[in-house]
Amino acid sequence: MQKLDVLIIGGGPIGLACGIQAEKNNLNYLIIEKGTLVNSLYNYPVNMTFFSTSEKLEIGGVPFMSINKQPTRPEALEYYRRVAEHYDLKINLYEEVKNLKKCGDDFLIDTSKATYQVEKVVIATGFYDLPNKMNIPGEDLPKVTHYYKEPWPYIGQKIIVVGGGNSAVDVALETWRRGADVSMVVMEGQVDRTVKYWVLPDIENRIKEGSIKAHFNSKLQEIRENEVVIKGPDGEQVLANDFVLAMTGYRPNYDLLNQLGVQLTLDEKRQPCFDNKSQETNVPGLYLAGVVCGGLNTREYFIENTIDHARAIFDDIKTKKNINA
Repeated sequence: MQKLDVLIIGGGPIGLACGIQAEKNNLNYLIIEKGTLVNSLYNYPVNMTFFSTSEKLEIGGVPFMSINKQPTRPEALEYYRRVAEHYDLKINLYEEVKNLKKCGDDFLIDTSKATYQVEKVVIATGFYDLPNKMNIPGEDLPKVTHYYKEPWPYIGQKIIVVGGGNSAVDVALETWRRGADVSMVVMEGQVDRTVKYWVLPDIENRIKEGSIKAHFNSKLQEIRENEVVIKGPDGEQVLANDFVLAMTGYRPNYDLLNQLGVQLTLDEKRQPCFDNKSQETNVPGLYLAGVVCGGLNTREYFIENTIDHARAIFDDIKTKKNINA
């Protein structure tokens, strides 16, 4: 069993920012990441460009230089790799947290590789690792994916894109431009108004001219080997289909929160309860950092406006450590 001052769960940008603060405060810490470094960013589409400018994504005072105003996925992956290397952060990759429990004033954390006894835990797991399932027949077929990387596998294929937000629109446009026969299934009566302003006219014009077919006020009912069933205002339709790309959004890892008894709001956001100044939850010694704080509300917290969580958390840890010394 390894004993630590702080265990940080999640090796994304905010988890790295927490690691930097732990280094600066001379704490015995470790970052645990179940995948590769900044695993969520790695799972972004290959050609993705960030909304934010590079300077807003900087952590630890390390400059983020990009060719264009808004950095690309490869630039971000390289930047955060250099940050981790610059601070020589203590990170265990490809190690997944399995069980957490409170044991007196400490926590016992079982992972896929070890057991840790720690004084403080920081959960910085984001929300991109767990897709929102549609819970319909056929969702587990190999032709269904909740992640999109690039358009080339879909050349000449009939694809269904589920959703009307930024991700769905990007997927629909990019696959259509590479020769896919694209149909969108959107629960609302139009494409989401929050779609990037420079992309919104493009998707609306493609739908208007019929290049991309859109089924509004509709839901996917069933996925079959070579077709799908859609239910809309005119009843059920059966469409020939090769692939389903379900851009239905993602959710936090509630299992980790539930194991330690983190309270959630009772509204549709299911937002974890925490102190807005220290980021400490209702469980003493357990802190939240990054977009996991938003629960199912994924439009309030981003990398750029949660970087300060790291400083707030470790200021609180340092204060309490001095008080108890």
